[in-house]
Amino acid sequence: MNFRHFLAIGFFLGLFACNKPMETTTFQYPFQNPALSIEDRVEDLISQMTLEEKISQMRMSSDAIERLGIPAYDWWNESLHGVARNGRATIFPQAIGMAASFDPELMQEVAGTIAEEARAKYNISSARDLRGRYQGLTFWTPNINIFRDPRWGRGQETYGEDPYLTSRMGVAYVKGLQGDHPKYIKAAGMGKHYAVHSGPEALRHEFDAQVSMKDLWETYLPAFEALVTEAKVEGIMGAYNRTNGIPCCAHPYLIKEVLRDKWGFKGYFVSDCWALGDFYHGHNVVKTPEEAAALAINNGCNLNCGDTYAELKNAIEQGFTSEEALDQNLRELLPTRFRLGLFDPPGSTPWDHIGPEKIHSEDHLNLSRKMAAESFVLLKNDRHVLPLDKEINRIFVTGPMATHAQALLANYYGVSENLVTFLEGIVGNAPSHTAVNYQQGTLMDIPNRNPSDWASGSGSSADVTIACLGISQLIEGEEGESIASEHMGDRVDLHIPQNQIDYLKKLRASSQNLVVVLTAGSALDCREVYELADALLYVWYPGEQGGNALADILFGATNPSGRLPVTLPYSINDLPPFEDYAMKGRTYRYMEKEPMFPFGFGLSYTEFRYGDLAVSNPNPGMEETITVTTKVENAGDLAGDEVLQLYITDLEASVEVPQYALKAFKRVHLEPKEAKEVSFELSPDVFKIVNNKGERMLEPGDFAIYVGGTSPGDRSKVLGATDLKETRIAFKE
Repeated sequence: MNFRHFLAIGFFLGLFACNKPMETTTFQYPFQNPALSIEDRVEDLISQMTLEEKISQMRMSSDAIERLGIPAYDWWNESLHGVARNGRATIFPQAIGMAASFDPELMQEVAGTIAEEARAKYNISSARDLRGRYQGLTFWTPNINIFRDPRWGRGQETYGEDPYLTSRMGVAYVKGLQGDHPKYIKAAGMGKHYAVHSGPEALRHEFDAQVSMKDLWETYLPAFEALVTEAKVEGIMGAYNRTNGIPCCAHPYLIKEVLRDKWGFKGYFVSDCWALGDFYHGHNVVKTPEEAAALAINNGCNLNCGDTYAELKNAIEQGFTSEEALDQNLRELLPTRFRLGLFDPPGSTPWDHIGPEKIHSEDHLNLSRKMAAESFVLLKNDRHVLPLDKEINRIFVTGPMATHAQALLANYYGVSENLVTFLEGIVGNAPSHTAVNYQQGTLMDIPNRNPSDWASGSGSSADVTIACLGISQLIEGEEGESIASEHMGDRVDLHIPQNQIDYLKKLRASSQNLVVVLTAGSALDCREVYELADALLYVWYPGEQGGNALADILFGATNPSGRLPVTLPYSINDLPPFEDYAMKGRTYRYMEKEPMFPFGFGLSYTEFRYGDLAVSNPNPGMEETITVTTKVENAGDLAGDEVLQLYITDLEASVEVPQYALKAFKRVHLEPKEAKEVSFELSPDVFKIVNNKGERMLEPGDFAIYVGGTSPGDRSKVLGATDLKETRIAFKE
């Protein structure tokens, strides 16, 4: 029996000792009684608190109210790709990588696993009365902003550039995190940053994102709407910036009219951290902290991450707001703590018994490895260099990312004693007779200071050279965290550091077979790499099992099936200015220039073939659901997963619409020579467009429907992707 088992036993004994049966419990106050409705309990709690106590509960670090038996609670916790900033936890691939899996079912399983570790950590901490930051159950995740421009350093936190993919992965994450219990939520999720937020990082405390109503409702809001209406997300976080002139954390249209009234949001709204200070320091919409606090409270910002709400009493005394406004905000804020079971007797929720044995368990590590392998995107595979021959004798591993742990972690991460780098994964999974040698060869972003080069010629004696290149969170990320960035975490171009390209050219000259593994959380200019490499894998920031997942792909245990959740343009010159939030010219939906790699693209070790599309009714009525069916066959000799993607184009729209828009996708596993019939049910809502007023509407006329393994376009064909099948329908009035 090891230390972890002793710790688990001690935890359970402590829990049992304090777990008084509920039926024999007496309650001093009605809010403590789980038999009452949450509404009644919240009203009672509000009525018991003084003004000062009410204010204390609206700050991220909520004070204990000892006379009411309420412990302190810190609302701020993170779980972007695993429980973060709270010690040991399973580290899953970064969000952009999980989006590349196009696998909402697996995403929901990952999120449920994260919630399990979160409950274990909370149980351990609360049993020791440790209630500080990152020890609660309210997670400020997922980030469902649209990754509209690859220069944004935080784009790695998102699910990519497409509103539909973002909504499906976001809904899956929230459902997994919160669970499906009829009374309690496992952990609380949050959609952020609401709304119209995706850089620049250096300007976020003063920036005004100007956006049309069409782009707002067609691109920037759909994922938030899905999280609220489908997933019943518990929280929404306001963005730092202004949207159309008004700070997002005090935006009457976005918070009251849309979020509360139109979508029926029942959870809590929190400011981004210290965003309310920007009201008077950056946006200059008010002059004092008291005015800022009142502006936020009066417009429905229930919780302040920061210190501005410390001025609420002064704001009330100066007549800027009222205690009644505080009460209304508390009615929206407090139910989350009740739904988590935080005011109920120990043992009330199904997860109160979870102990330390669930943290970083073997099952969780295997799940991280599986998600990482599904996220890898194969962009090139000339001469079928991959998978590697099982009889391979010599492998040379090189490059600055081969042993770079930060390339596994990305940002918002936990820590692990089992980080498996790419080198370790290859060594640990290579055949026993295979010699694996390693030299770093070059630095990440600056030329070698020592001109001697003993590395670049080493590929001449190897059967294959595996060059691990790219960037990490040190170059792209959040303001203040990317310490190798000169632009607050954003990038001014898409270049891979030139010293890496120069090194790759030397490797090409000496290597028989050259496989390049690229790490990044966004688009990189891959033109030179693509020409030099025999095979190219885009692996994002793959989490702690990244090395093992890479080995699974390289040695053929897993067939690559990831798809790009973002377009990889040739150059920044192909995009509008970073500060321009109009969608024209952006993402695969509106991009005018041909991309290097299109959205949805990804190769496999096998070949998939599609049959023609059959439509249940090519001339449906305006309220009729149709079914689109195709047959997909694995024509190769290896089993694999195909990601079928369905896109729609409105051919007769009265306003400008996307060239193509993803509306459905399915991941299908096929054994060699196996074929399956796959159907998509499409309701009339799928065919609605957004007009210039931001209204969704279905217009009669012709639509094109495409189904295949990537987005439509000539570039997909050039790169060797499966051809898409196309059909037409016409809605009749």
